Amino acid sequence: MVSPSRGDRRGGSTLGCLVSLLVFVAALYYGVHIGEVYVRYYQLVDEMKVNARLAPTLADDVIQRRLQAKVQDVFGDETSMKFRIIRGGRTRTITIETQYRDSVNLPLFKRSFELKPRAEEPI
Repeated sequence: MVSPSRGDRRGGSTLGCLVSLLVFVAALYYGVHIGEVYVRYYQLVDEMKVNARLAPTLADDVIQRRLQAKVQDVFGDETSMKFRIIRGGRTRTITIETQYRDSVNLPLFKRSFELKPRAEEPI
């Protein structure tokens, strides 16, 4: 048996539901675009760590070429970065580091991120 409804709500949505749905979609949209900056950062850091682990068998110029190939794969063909590779020291380590800017341009939000990926491994 169907009971009579209260008021004249016949399956229509309320304004509160629409507003909360709009806020959720906006947060999702902004979060995805800002998250891409960090996904690219972690892809680059991962490649730097892999090359740092393989450093005893690789020359510095080979490491530079491999990292540049990853940069072009992740950021696009026109992008280039300068990596600093430091071997040695008392602790016999290799350090690979770089610095770059990545920006997000969205409606009502424009931000530039200064990122400094670094990888260090024992040789």
